[in-house]
Amino acid sequence: METFQFNTQLDDARIVEAIRRAEERTSGEVRVYVSDGVVDDPVAAAERQFVRMGMHETRQRNGVLVFVAPRSQTFAIVGDEAVHARCGQSFWRDVAAAMRDHFADGAYTDAIVLGITKAAELLTAHFPCAPDDRNELPNEVRRGA
Repeated sequence: METFQFNTQLDDARIVEAIRRAEERTSGEVRVYVSDGVVDDPVAAAERQFVRMGMHETRQRNGVLVFVAPRSQTFAIVGDEAVHARCGQSFWRDVAAAMRDHFADGAYTDAIVLGITKAAELLTAHFPCAPDDRNELPNEVRRGA
């Protein structure tokens, strides 16, 4: 799918609202990135983008990135070291499997919102919102190569 077509079908406001709702309950940070490039390895690309976006610099190392590459028809969801230590790889596989069904049906926004919601459940359980918590990273949908 062409990135332009994918982007026109996304409901950014709904995604940003899902991020906002997720971050109300946790000190974790959730971001979404849509790549306009061809991606051979979505997990490796997501991990590189995670660093480029400064997500590894959060205070508790508890960021989660939903990375989508529509031209390659692929995606990944990755978490920082503290998140990964608490959930392991099986959690990410389960979330990806649930998201994959929505992507296959063309429900792109639903897929991303589901990924955010599932990540928020994990983050809330392990990184509850603290009194001194602040939003460390922007909540917008980012796009680029």
